[in-house]
Amino acid sequence: METNDTDGDTKTNLTSRRRVLAASALGLAWAASGVPGARATAMAADDTAPTPRVSHASRMARMKLPAPSGPYGVGTVSLRLVDRRRADPWVAGRRRELMVDVRYPARSVASRPRVPQMTQGEAAGFDRVNNFGALPKGRIDWSATQTFAHLGAPLDPRGPRPVVLYSPGVGDPRTLGTTLTDELASHGFVVVAIDHTYDASAVEFPGGRVETTLLPQEFERAQKEGPAAVVALMQKTCAVRAADTRFVLDEVERAFATGRLERAPIGMFGQSAGGFAALQTMHDDGRITAAANLDGVLAYVSEDHDEGELSSVARDGVDGPFLLMGMDGDDRTNVPSWRALWEHSDGWHRDLVLRGAQHATYTDATSLIPQIARQLGLPKETVTGLVGTVPAARAIAAQRAYVTAFFDRWLRGRAGGHFLDGPSSNYPEVRFV
Repeated sequence: METNDTDGDTKTNLTSRRRVLAASALGLAWAASGVPGARATAMAADDTAPTPRVSHASRMARMKLPAPSGPYGVGTVSLRLVDRRRADPWVAGRRRELMVDVRYPARSVASRPRVPQMTQGEAAGFDRVNNFGALPKGRIDWSATQTFAHLGAPLDPRGPRPVVLYSPGVGDPRTLGTTLTDELASHGFVVVAIDHTYDASAVEFPGGRVETTLLPQEFERAQKEGPAAVVALMQKTCAVRAADTRFVLDEVERAFATGRLERAPIGMFGQSAGGFAALQTMHDDGRITAAANLDGVLAYVSEDHDEGELSSVARDGVDGPFLLMGMDGDDRTNVPSWRALWEHSDGWHRDLVLRGAQHATYTDATSLIPQIARQLGLPKETVTGLVGTVPAARAIAAQRAYVTAFFDRWLRGRAGGHFLDGPSSNYPEVRFV
């Protein structure tokens, strides 16, 4: 993939770029706006061991992510992409500019450094604006977390490699889904994670420039103008995400056309508003073969269970395969937009619930929040309020298993027996609706 410079044809490959989690819905009343964006997935069995509590008040909490379980090492590169055909919808006088991470199966990771989840600039922006209101600011080293992706490692040449796009929740950075993006890459997928500039808490570009979220002030303005303005802001936010995704698809197509990637099927998944973006893009663009939605409502409403204005994907449905995974209490029987999608869609689809999960369970918060709570001595209620009661290792294992199996089946043609057809005794936390 190439990167286009705003003032010309300069093409830039970004080197190190990676962050740690970010907010979900915006930490403000945006969290009630129906396009949440939480966090969720991540924690390996070796991270379940107790972490000593820190007695020195000035010491900062540091966290670890779980190692991916697949047979491949993971390589990564970050790219700056500029859509010279599209004006930025949030800032006048600029072309739309994105950062993406590309994760891929590596031939070898020897001598290649692991990259951090978040840069210093992104960590500072995330510490200022995130949806973890119960966590103390300035006490967590968000820039210290290392991923299991190795910078610039050579791509394993055996292909083709199916491509999977990832979109995070509103206010969240692309790196809040690192556990699942690293996992898929370790199983042989090429994964492209998208930062939605001025939506994500903070996005750092080559040269150290950091662009922070504009959504808190946009939401405050919309609230003052009234309910119609709030709905209009939700619609704009989701439309921008869909347009960003289609531009990234264009870049993937260029990589196919030039031989940098061997042509292969493309899928997409996301958490919260990112899951909405995955299904909406599948509805709008035939290049998406299959989509997985991790607890993302598909309507412009304040609460998931509210009746209200449906998105076009919910009204029309889709023909291709899709997977819904909800937190405890969210399924097609009580989320009107999911029910509409289900009723209007042809073809294969499944609706799963992760018992004991919260919205943020579907991001890296699942592993990071318990570690922070242990080190800072935060109460148990802080953890369960953010990531639920399902044990982190179990939540991570279930998400890895079902998301990977879904893309294996629909992008690779690997049926995998009847795993996706009904409950499994290996994952009793997962309920088929």
